[in-house]
Amino acid sequence: MYLIKAPFWIRWVYPQLLWRLPAQEKVIYLSFDDGPHESATDFVLDQLKAYQAKASFFCIGKNLVKHPEIYQRILDEGHQVGNHTQHHMNGWENTEAAYLQEVAVAAELIHSPLFRPPYGRIKRSAIAKVKAILNNRFLSMGSSKIVMWDVLSGDFDTQISGEACFQNVIKHAGPGSIIVFHDSTKAWDRMSFALPKVLQHFSALGYRFETIPVK
Repeated sequence: MYLIKAPFWIRWVYPQLLWRLPAQEKVIYLSFDDGPHESATDFVLDQLKAYQAKASFFCIGKNLVKHPEIYQRILDEGHQVGNHTQHHMNGWENTEAAYLQEVAVAAELIHSPLFRPPYGRIKRSAIAKVKAILNNRFLSMGSSKIVMWDVLSGDFDTQISGEACFQNVIKHAGPGSIIVFHDSTKAWDRMSFALPKVLQHFSALGYRFETIPVK
């Protein structure tokens, strides 16, 4: 069970997390979780390049170790990166100490003040501590941010189609939306269908696709 659109009440309960960005213009913030992936990430990068779009990639440390050349391509092509822990750890099912260690280990590889908790799950008590870990390392790059989302594409849901994933995005996204896709094996069938259509749809409406700012 998940909500496609982050409701107002959850943004009110967790104001210290970034759910969307203020926008006076037609700007959307695409984000991709769980890479780098041996084929999905290259596909995403090719699609973004075709539309001169920029995005933010929340990477798992162990996957970066497997595919450093793909991670470097993300950076070389002007996209943003963020920390998604070393092993995609669930913040509700593990001790706070273990979770913070996962963030710290991944930060040795992923040099960014941005963090997204896997599954969107982080204990309230860990929020300030995660920010402190990243600020201690990367404050010169910008103040740390824990980035959630405004719209879930649902591409991780094997029970829906690629068309349903596309509709989830176009029905709920607007200026300032942070949208979540996944560059992963599990999401591939839906993401590979929906992403090109999302880029085409919003480009035709005059939108730009930008990275989540760190400053």
